Amino acid sequence: MKKYIPLALRLLVAIILIQTLRFKFSAHPDSVYIFEKVGLEPVGRISIGILELLAGILLLIPKTVWVGATLTLGIIGGAMIMHLTQLGIEVKNDGGVLFITAIVTFILSAIILYIHRKDIPFIKKS
Repeated sequence: MKKYIPLALRLLVAIILIQTLRFKFSAHPDSVYIFEKVGLEPVGRISIGILELLAGILLLIPKTVWVGATLTLGIIGGAMIMHLTQLGIEVKNDGGVLFITAIVTFILSAIILYIHRKDIPFIKKS
């Protein structure tokens, strides 16, 4: 059971990251609105989408889990900062779902990185 929890966490974060890509890559009006509001439309929307796709894939490859989790922390940390400084908690009457999803994804990524901390090559093994 213990070995399945980390895999389930990785799958959950990868699914969250990858399922949002259809909004970014199809220029969904809500996604365009968000990135226009923070001044990153369209280059930021596409670039962040590519980085989220890469992070999702890296989370699924055992040797690169730590890289995917680190990348996810950076991306989602940036999203949380944008929510707190420019977008607000609630975006287009979503009830804060987008922000809460970001928080959950950030926390799960931090847990994944902690679980896989021994896989990080430049961290001293003890």
